Amino acid sequence: MRKTIFQKVPFLAAVALVLALLSGSCLPKPPGESGDITITLYGFSVMKESLEKAIFPGFTAKWKQEHGQVVQFQSSFAGSETVTNQILRGAPSDIAILSIERDAQRLQKAGFVTSDWHSLPGKGIVNKTPFVIIVRKGNPKGIQDFSDLAKPGIRLIHPDPISSGGAQWSILAIYGSELKKSEAESKEQDKARALQTLRAIWKNVISTPGSAREARTTFELGNGDALITYELEGLLMKEANSPVDVVVPQATIFSEHPAVVIDKNVTAAKRAVIDAFMQYLWSDEAQQAFVKYHFYSSTNDAFNQANTAFGHIEMPFTIEYFGGWDKAYPEVIEQVFRDQVQRK
Repeated sequence: MRKTIFQKVPFLAAVALVLALLSGSCLPKPPGESGDITITLYGFSVMKESLEKAIFPGFTAKWKQEHGQVVQFQSSFAGSETVTNQILRGAPSDIAILSIERDAQRLQKAGFVTSDWHSLPGKGIVNKTPFVIIVRKGNPKGIQDFSDLAKPGIRLIHPDPISSGGAQWSILAIYGSELKKSEAESKEQDKARALQTLRAIWKNVISTPGSAREARTTFELGNGDALITYELEGLLMKEANSPVDVVVPQATIFSEHPAVVIDKNVTAAKRAVIDAFMQYLWSDEAQQAFVKYHFYSSTNDAFNQANTAFGHIEMPFTIEYFGGWDKAYPEVIEQVFRDQVQRK
């Protein structure tokens, strides 16, 4: 009897294995091979329109056509410093698009970003935009440059530098503008003039919302005479028929925005689609979509020429004018703005 039993068990097992192979129902599938997948992206506030209206749908259609898989996106937007703090506290973000490189560095130092974002196209900078001044229709206060915001009686809306990367770009724009203009006039940077202008402008700030988008909303509700913000915000407001004008300063900074993978949160099942989406951000399709929503392309200036709404900047500069974020943050944001403007 034992002999018969041992002969039947292998036969039954073989039959079961054949049936499983034929049906495929009992075999595990490779991670990420099929089934819907969700990408969670946290971004600084003004990224919302371009991502939700163009970039997400564009990638979803492309991935579905090429792989037959449905990709969905969950997104959250706030000030860049706020977004970074949320991720550091455990927010389930797979990707972050940030206003300032310093926030990407913070995520890297904490072990959330382990891959080198500088190896991506554009050295990891996905798009850029200059800082401008938004005023009421007709410019009743006659504001033509940052220095005009220092005049008595001007009421300025400015996002909070503690929570908003855009606010830090704005401070660098104001301070750097005076340095650039003084250089053009006398071949030397006049730091005392730049500090004096920044102090006088900050005295006229009447509200410091938490992000650039919140600052725009505050201004749209009728508060203040002027708003310093990303150029794209002013152009989006004009498209929506808001009663505003965009004033382009003589000298201003281009903000540059890094995209990073939050490697600590990315599962093996998501890695392929996450990497594909990151590459898609620098594709011609995505870069042209950013330009449509008034960001500058970081990789193809020909795309930028197609947007006739962009203003002319006589003396543009970038973060490199200050020696990069490693120098700009401690030397300007902390030692100049925090210590000599905000605290006094």
